[in-house]
Amino acid sequence: MRLTCMFSFILLFGAAGLIVFIHLQDPAEMVHQQRLAPEPWLNAHLKGMKFEFSLHQPEKDCTSNNQFGDTMENAAKQLMKINQVVPSYPLYQYPAMLQNTNRRLKKIKMRENKKSTERKMLKKKTRLLHKETPILIAMNSSAVDLTRLEIDDKNGKWKKLYEMQIERKKLMRDICSKYKSSSRRIITPYHVSRIFVEDKHKLLYCEVPKAGCSNWKRVLMVLNGLASSTKDIHHNTVHYGNYLKRLDSFDRNGIFYRLNTYTKMIFVREPFERVVSAFRDKFEHANNYYHPVFGKAIISKYRRNATKEALWTGSGVHFTEFIQYLLDVHRPVGMDIHWDHVSRLCSPCLIDYDFIGKFESMEEDADFLLHLIGAPKNLTFPRFKDRHSNEERTTNKITQQYFAQLSPTERQRTYDFYYMDYQMFNYSKPFEDLY
Repeated sequence: MRLTCMFSFILLFGAAGLIVFIHLQDPAEMVHQQRLAPEPWLNAHLKGMKFEFSLHQPEKDCTSNNQFGDTMENAAKQLMKINQVVPSYPLYQYPAMLQNTNRRLKKIKMRENKKSTERKMLKKKTRLLHKETPILIAMNSSAVDLTRLEIDDKNGKWKKLYEMQIERKKLMRDICSKYKSSSRRIITPYHVSRIFVEDKHKLLYCEVPKAGCSNWKRVLMVLNGLASSTKDIHHNTVHYGNYLKRLDSFDRNGIFYRLNTYTKMIFVREPFERVVSAFRDKFEHANNYYHPVFGKAIISKYRRNATKEALWTGSGVHFTEFIQYLLDVHRPVGMDIHWDHVSRLCSPCLIDYDFIGKFESMEEDADFLLHLIGAPKNLTFPRFKDRHSNEERTTNKITQQYFAQLSPTERQRTYDFYYMDYQMFNYSKPFEDLY
């Protein structure tokens, strides 16, 4: 009997030991399954944990089996409490604390990238603002100094031309007030894209093609020290050399400063005479741009039974066909600066020009302007014709001959097309039947 009790006791004690061993091995096995080394904080937690449990010795009497069973149950409960304290994680996943840290680092990096992108966009927008931001300028930003003129004026010539300038400017402002809204004077780089800059004498010149623009560019180059004489400058150098700065090449502050402090000038021409001059220059002479671009499109749309050669080369455009193109709201090709309105090219209702010269009185107007800006006394406005020099200049008589080819309705519509230029610069009606 005693031997049987001892054998049972040894067997129960071995089973209890096996249970204790299995429970003590669980945390290590779980960590091993995750293929992660225990974190330092976990080791410290386990090291500081006290495993407090005891196994009661069974009574020698074999009738104490129930008491021993209670003892084993208590021991198992103690081990279960220990296992609940040790944290466990899903397979192949980092602890939540590490996951949160990674998320925070990603968010910080994303914010830094976003800020860097925003800074780059801001710099790009700042550069664009210099080109696109409208400019508010004051009315009558600069004016001719009459006091200085009276000192230099010996025969009253300058005073007469000065008073003429006052009249021209007043008329221009009156027409602008009548037909254009002047509540806000907003200027964009587009409005100053035709204006050339001469910084040495603080001069701004708005280019109007077929109104002496080639020779005025020569004068600007001499004033700027780029040439010693206007006669030394070839036509291609003037138009394709890019020696002169345009006002829209400056930033916003540069445009604003020059508009408010420099002398701003414009030279105009009688509209019908100007358009005839442009037609003769671009369509009656060989031209490797206007013939294939404008000529072909004009002949194709407005000439009946056009020959293959005319359609292929674009040469030989008739003046009547050109006027049809000019008056067509659905032009096959766009507008060109050589026959566009002066009111569009130079925006006189936005830019308060100090000097308004006319092609018809070019010599005295040019001399007066050069005197105003303090140009060298040996510099005069050139009158030579560098292109088609053997051909007669376009005059009022020649203009009448070209417009005689049109019907009264076509002449009226052409006058209406240039109506603002006629009104703004005080040109009379070129034909009596116009209204």
